[in-house]
Amino acid sequence: MSMRRLPGGYSISGAAAAEIPALIAIDLAAGQLFAGTGMLPDDALQDHVPADILEDAVPGRHLAVVRDKAGAPAGFVMTSLRPGTLYLDQISVHPAHGRRGLGAALVKWVVKDARSRKRGSVTLSTFRKVAWNGPFYRRLGFREIPRKRLAFWMLEIETAQADKGLDVSQRCFMRRKLGWL
Repeated sequence: MSMRRLPGGYSISGAAAAEIPALIAIDLAAGQLFAGTGMLPDDALQDHVPADILEDAVPGRHLAVVRDKAGAPAGFVMTSLRPGTLYLDQISVHPAHGRRGLGAALVKWVVKDARSRKRGSVTLSTFRKVAWNGPFYRRLGFREIPRKRLAFWMLEIETAQADKGLDVSQRCFMRRKLGWL
């Protein structure tokens, strides 16, 4: 799946395994946006999606990269299949490429991919109030899932997040329902 060119010569397409080191660097740089927010423990600021998980996402088309006009990775999105939904596991844009609509373009990529996979929604977990998290996704059509409606697998993700030191009371699960084409 390819996507038309984005402003400034950016493009989005599936990831190549050779790009994994660049994607880890992007993830680490994007994580620094949380420094000083108190939302992540200090050791989590050095955390990134592990290389083996990124590598495993490549063959199943679960890893897409936004590239600059020179073809260098500027951001990425990783997804996984969950019952009835495409789960947005991670989205990271290097801060040097921020505020250009690349995150929104990656989310649109995920929505298009979810439709092609015949999924009824896109689901994610995020910080409820951080500007580039909950409010960002709300602008893109996502709505918070009430706690009483969380699926078992969502509660498992929440437990894993808590085990990493995240304050899950500040987080929420969100869903964007998709209409069929």
